[in-house]
Amino acid sequence: MESREPQFIEVGEEEDAKRAIAVLETEGDGPCLMWFGGFKSDMTGTKAEMLDHWASENGLAMVRFDYSGHGQSGGRFDEGTVSRWLEEAHAVFETYCSRPSILIGSSMGGWIALLLTQILAAKYPLQPPSVAGLVLIAPAVDFTEELMWKTFSSPVRNQIMEKGAFLRPSEYSDDPYVITRALIEDGRKNLLFGAPIETGCPVHILQGVQDTDVPWDHAFRLVSSLAQDDVVLTLVKDGDHRLSRDEDIEKLVNIVADLVNRIDF
Repeated sequence: MESREPQFIEVGEEEDAKRAIAVLETEGDGPCLMWFGGFKSDMTGTKAEMLDHWASENGLAMVRFDYSGHGQSGGRFDEGTVSRWLEEAHAVFETYCSRPSILIGSSMGGWIALLLTQILAAKYPLQPPSVAGLVLIAPAVDFTEELMWKTFSSPVRNQIMEKGAFLRPSEYSDDPYVITRALIEDGRKNLLFGAPIETGCPVHILQGVQDTDVPWDHAFRLVSSLAQDDVVLTLVKDGDHRLSRDEDIEKLVNIVADLVNRIDF
């Protein structure tokens, strides 16, 4: 893929909390496609790159960004929380997506995309929905609580609470993930399970059955929570968490293309 220089927007009101957020924008027509990456991933991953290439070939607008502490954005990863990354996603949306949009969230990005729909619905209750569709890839909704805290051993929990952090080994990097007490406690302020989730738009979930990071039954729980929405769940029997093989990306592109064709733009 051709290397491009990102644009930057500043997010954060307090001087010591301001972050420079890197954004890649592909101009085009139709709905705006907005990519939400996963935990410790960046906007130049295989799925995001290939989807942006497809959007460019088809004259569609697409926006990608890196959360603070990720990729080319400023800030420290160990200072990150779901609320902070959601604030950045909201700022990018308001800056670049002035038209009906399709939010595409991978892993943690699926949780943040869903949270953003709640914010936008509350902010613009009398306007047509600004989110016209959601595509969620192995959506890690409430992952800090359901997939981390509840699965951690007592010694790990004690280390997080007493020392403030735990270094969790990663399958995808030589460097461990820093799981902080702030990340866990802030996650509890953003939990979605336990109440109906309403987006007001079509939702398509793509989930690998062999995913060991976000189990397939987690996606089933999300479908049950989206009782009022038009929801489609596609299971990839031999798919892992990344879903980055050619055949997986082809499925993703077809899902996005179907939503684009359904939008009366």
